[in-house]
Amino acid sequence: MDIFYFISSIVTAITSIALGYFVYQKAPKKATNKAWFLMSISVGLWSFGFGVMAGGMFSKAISLFFEKISHLGATFIPVFYLYFIISLINRIEEYKKLLKASYAVGFFLLYFIFSSWIIADVVPKISFKYYPKPGIFYPLFTLHFFVFVITAMYLAIKNFKFLSAGVKNQIKYVFVASVLGFLGGSTTFPLVFDLNFPPVGGPLVFVYTIVISYAIMRYRLMDIKVAITRTGTFVAVYTLVLGLPFAVAVWLKDWLVKALGTGWWMMPLGLMGLLATLGPFIYIYIEQRAEDTLLKEQKRYQETLKQASVGMTRIRNLKKLLDLIAHIVTKTVRISYAGIYLYNQQTNTYVLQIARDKGRTPIPQLDVDNPLITWITAKREPLIYEEVKRHMQDEPDATYKDLEKNMRLLMASVVIPSFLEDKILGFIVLGDKVSGQIYTPEDLNVFEVLASQAALAIENAQFYEEAKEMQEQIAQAEKMATVGTMADGLSHQINNRFYALSLIAGDTIDTIKLTDTSKCTQEIRDMIGEINHALERIQTNVMQGGEVVKGILKYTRKGEEGFEALTLNQILDGTLEMLQYKVKLTEIDIVRDFSALIPRIKGNLVQLQEAFFNFIDNAYDSTVERKTELKEPGYRGRITVSAHPKNNKLEIVIEDNGMGIRDDNLKKVFTPFFTTKSSSRKGTGLGLYVIRRIITDIHKGKIAFESAYKVGTRFILELPTAT
Repeated sequence: MDIFYFISSIVTAITSIALGYFVYQKAPKKATNKAWFLMSISVGLWSFGFGVMAGGMFSKAISLFFEKISHLGATFIPVFYLYFIISLINRIEEYKKLLKASYAVGFFLLYFIFSSWIIADVVPKISFKYYPKPGIFYPLFTLHFFVFVITAMYLAIKNFKFLSAGVKNQIKYVFVASVLGFLGGSTTFPLVFDLNFPPVGGPLVFVYTIVISYAIMRYRLMDIKVAITRTGTFVAVYTLVLGLPFAVAVWLKDWLVKALGTGWWMMPLGLMGLLATLGPFIYIYIEQRAEDTLLKEQKRYQETLKQASVGMTRIRNLKKLLDLIAHIVTKTVRISYAGIYLYNQQTNTYVLQIARDKGRTPIPQLDVDNPLITWITAKREPLIYEEVKRHMQDEPDATYKDLEKNMRLLMASVVIPSFLEDKILGFIVLGDKVSGQIYTPEDLNVFEVLASQAALAIENAQFYEEAKEMQEQIAQAEKMATVGTMADGLSHQINNRFYALSLIAGDTIDTIKLTDTSKCTQEIRDMIGEINHALERIQTNVMQGGEVVKGILKYTRKGEEGFEALTLNQILDGTLEMLQYKVKLTEIDIVRDFSALIPRIKGNLVQLQEAFFNFIDNAYDSTVERKTELKEPGYRGRITVSAHPKNNKLEIVIEDNGMGIRDDNLKKVFTPFFTTKSSSRKGTGLGLYVIRRIITDIHKGKIAFESAYKVGTRFILELPTAT
């Protein structure tokens, strides 16, 4: 029996000190880790000294010395335990005097440890060769031990409601482990006072050190109720598996010998084999039933979330979908706050789309280079505020400070990223649970499934809305095409009206000129003069209107005249003639940077004017966007057209100093119906697609472009020259 106490105590001592050092070296500057390391050393000294003494393998003098070493460690167990609890609940300043008092009592008792005042001697007791005989101060030592241990537990309970959910869960583990450890360790006291109760609880100290080390090191702790249930179920099942065959062998041996003879041992052995086979299934069954009862509410909302995640893909309205996700999460799990952020391509930010709990004012958006976005994109897993805070305390890395700040501004307990393959569409922000409970690993798993399904549903809704918008754009393009086909008839009708107005105005002017007004009063002559001036203005505007109609007709006709030799100036002149009716050319500088002697282009005038119309129109919009958004002092839009011969072609470069194109849009520029215009002048997205067809398919040329966001864009054309 003594050898059992020796081995178990030595193993506990080594484990305690090793785990304490492991916890300490993870965060040497953190008070909690430092306190636990000191506590572990004290437990290690106590356990090692007790094991050497209880083993009875050494002389009386050596056993007495090591028992005093054991009590040296035991003296500071309550001191460092109090320090550990106070640092864990983050109340060191508040309870500094109490901590100092515990140190004072500890050092006072330390002075008497190696005298006979605490341990007078070691003497035989029950099965032990040596066991402590108490000295005169031993009751004080015992009182000191229990007073400060109980005080520490009281402070943990007293401050429990003020702690965060993560620390609360830690405290639960520490409390359960402390009850086991101190009850187990305290079984060494009765025999000291000659009460015939052996120190059978010593091995529980081993469990105590492991559980608390786990609680300090692990960020995502299992719910303590689940941990106790699983541990209890495991112990119960395998006590049955191992204990029942042993009981059969002891209690039914005589009957088995009579029934089975010398092979009686096969009965308990076979029973052990059967129970060992059934053991895992029994354990799983009992554990499942216990957890179903224990976690009924949690499993209910997890199942609801799973069902909701499946049905989300059927919702096509994006706003309705996001509102539903936020509603389900907050109401089902009973969360204080939920917000959903989605990527906005135009602003290159993640923007808050929906928020539940109007009393809060979270930050409206995050840039793509925000540390939080960078983190969840790289890690692809939930980000938990409690973990971030602990990392921030444990490690000097500034990243965790930035993460903590952003999560605090977001009012997030958990941030769940929503990925679609390698693309992050956005993230879900969850506040604290109303119940104050922690987010368990099972919760996070369900939320990750929800976020994954939400990403698919969001993409579907976005695609549906984009498709709907595309249909509207196609309809608008068809309307414009219809207007184009009607242009000939419309221009003829409008010109007829202009011609009639011109004739009426001209005839009236002639009549006024032929009329003798000498006999009229001055007032009438002035009035006739004003009428004449008004009629002349009508004639002027009629002529200008006719020119506009002529330009529209020229632009919309398909150019049946075919290909001809064209100068670049000829193309630009016709383009600007039409463009002046759409944009304010006075707001930008259009520079022609080429020689008049460059080769002529072989092309269709109308089609090339259409292409250049789109180039300059887009460049103008880009300069307006830059001027509006960047507000740079002294900025003025500029479009430069340069050209030079290249082999048998003319290379033309159209360059602007506008807003440029974002990197993620570069591949979409020539895609039908893609547009980056966000103003009321938003186009159909057909312009550059049509341009490429005109340049490459019809004129057998080439087109390329270069663009830098907030710098500008340049299109490079190669068109065949006329021979």
